[in-house]
Amino acid sequence: MKILLIHQYYKDEDVTGGARFNEMTRVWKEKGHDITVISGNLISSGKKEEYKGKFVTRKEINGIEIWKCHVSESYNVNFLGRLWAYFSFVFSGTYAGLFKVKGNFDVIVVTSPPLFVGITAYIMSLFKRVPLVFEVRDLWPESAIDTGVLKNKSIIKFAYWFEKFIYKKATRINVLTPAFFKILRDEKKVPESKLMMIPNAADFAISEEILNSTDRKQLRQEKGWDDKFVITYVGAHGVANGLSQVIETARMLKNTNVLFVLVGTGMEKIKLKKQVEEDNITNVLFFDPVPKKEIFKFIIASDMGTSVLLKNDTFKTVYSNKTFDYMSCKTPILMVIDGVSRELVEEADAGIFVEPENPKDFEAKIRYYLQNPELILRQGENGYRFAKENFDREKLAEKYLDEIMKLKK
Repeated sequence: MKILLIHQYYKDEDVTGGARFNEMTRVWKEKGHDITVISGNLISSGKKEEYKGKFVTRKEINGIEIWKCHVSESYNVNFLGRLWAYFSFVFSGTYAGLFKVKGNFDVIVVTSPPLFVGITAYIMSLFKRVPLVFEVRDLWPESAIDTGVLKNKSIIKFAYWFEKFIYKKATRINVLTPAFFKILRDEKKVPESKLMMIPNAADFAISEEILNSTDRKQLRQEKGWDDKFVITYVGAHGVANGLSQVIETARMLKNTNVLFVLVGTGMEKIKLKKQVEEDNITNVLFFDPVPKKEIFKFIIASDMGTSVLLKNDTFKTVYSNKTFDYMSCKTPILMVIDGVSRELVEEADAGIFVEPENPKDFEAKIRYYLQNPELILRQGENGYRFAKENFDREKLAEKYLDEIMKLKK
């Protein structure tokens, strides 16, 4: 089967961050299928030298053809800059798809957000005359509106119109959480027959390699964490993440041995570091993004992981990606997200819920674990087993493949 994937944030091998479709496509390729990817050439830290000044660049990684397409570097400036970055990829990705990518395909898979990648995918599906699978990783524009990122009424109106349009034109729609499934079916009136759910997952291939080959005590010694109760956050440092509540919690615990480790980058990182410096908070460490294997080493060396978002009804519908990384590393979770993410952790007994934007509750829950250290090992093992049974990336990649193979003419 020949699959065209359109994914603005598809990663190069040496780039940090989430790699949902990197792992998916690896499995699909190993099963003997041909994969071509149209992706953006901008990462959180900027553009690699090999992409600068180039509209489209072809490369091959592990037998997968990848077209890295221009994305404006205005992405991290402000909302208008980000909007232009989205549409710059629509233009460059469509150009690559129509004039650079050769051959026919059996199916086109596109993953959002940004929602507007659906424009490129729809044009490609028309010209290639193949089925379109549209994936919803986040409810957009709702999440952008609820966090105050998207305010322009004309853009909001267009976004809702296009969302409805692309849901109608897609052959199948994949959603990542049960809440998304329910909202699309009941509120957005998408026929249930169109919907499927292949959620985010845990990369056990990476975590098990490190768990089996690395001594946790040695990792902690290397990082100077021997006497610390380490809580690690891995991921974006953006507006929606609300990491100022982590900083405030750290301030309340600065006379304990609790250490917060924040790994990642984003628009709010400079502001957060300034907050820590001005308040003389000494129990928070910031790290720049690191490769996936290094992320897992951070997590394994930690006592707990935390998933954090603002208090917002839209966020009650999402699974936090990093939650599955924590589970696969046998690390219990301080879940600062209500809704389905909370339900996931409570069902697995893999951590505890913390009320979002309530540092006092955050502090109290951490003190609870300080007084009950036996929970760490038990809940870590619980999360690992639960994720292995329900959220193994390899198994879900095969399930995804089974679903899209049904669309082959």
